[in-house]
Amino acid sequence: MRRTAGRAGAGAGSIVDVPGAGPGAVGAVAGAGEEAASVASPFPTTAVPPAAAPAVAPAAQRLRTEFPFELPRGYVDEAGNVHREGVMRLATARDELIPLRDVRVQENPAYLSVVLLGRVITRLGNLPMVHDGIVENMFASDLAFLQDFYRQVNAEGHTRAAVECPHCSEPFEVELGGSRLGES
Repeated sequence: MRRTAGRAGAGAGSIVDVPGAGPGAVGAVAGAGEEAASVASPFPTTAVPPAAAPAVAPAAQRLRTEFPFELPRGYVDEAGNVHREGVMRLATARDELIPLRDVRVQENPAYLSVVLLGRVITRLGNLPMVHDGIVENMFASDLAFLQDFYRQVNAEGHTRAAVECPHCSEPFEVELGGSRLGES
């Protein structure tokens, strides 16, 4: 015969088999009554151990958004100071769209890279601010360097890769030289 049981986890509506009852016996639905609680449960009453805590996933690697650089010649300010070390951030879609509305870019499309670089260079030496006016006064070799650096960082990902020595397992970074298959 099937009867309700007052076992842990059995709530209203639970049906359990009672030992000695034949197969196909009709059971009773458990309620809040004393009769349901007085029937012995065929299941062990030991507590179920809690599930193991989920394995902690390795910390997600943060997206690197700023990249240091060093200009080949350096920007020379009005006081004659040379500024070579700087930081460029990843460009957003907005960074690439806003310069297209600039009158200087509409008149001369080659000016696009100057305006764009003025937006994504966040630091250059000890200058308080970097803008397109500073970029347009850089040496041509520095402008070419920054254009190439921009392409490496934004179009092809970052310029460094984290690797591990196969012999000693020491982690280190390598500079990626080429951007296309076969280049180094």
